[in-house]
Amino acid sequence: MPRHIRKGDVVYVRTGSDKGTTGKVLTVIPDKNRVLVEGINVRKKTIKPSQENPQGGVIECEMPIHISNVSPIADGKPTRVRFETRADGSKVRLAVRTGEQLGPDLKKAKSSTK
Repeated sequence: MPRHIRKGDVVYVRTGSDKGTTGKVLTVIPDKNRVLVEGINVRKKTIKPSQENPQGGVIECEMPIHISNVSPIADGKPTRVRFETRADGSKVRLAVRTGEQLGPDLKKAKSSTK
């Protein structure tokens, strides 16, 4: 299944406790179909004392959410994603709402060297 979300995309959270908020994708975890979004699904985590943090304590960190619970944003509104292969052989992601390209090409055009 193609991934409609990529690292660096600004996404809208569709479900869950953070429903209606937006954030930037920090990491995509393809094995588990999850994404890590900045400022979304923040949980408290207890850590043991270490050299970096000699006191230990409780920290807040973002936890992954399922990729189906987020949608990329085009013109300030969430949109679905369409994949298109162009005539030159390049593959791109397009926003269904506006038709504009989302991010860089997924696959570069084949160069014809003779």
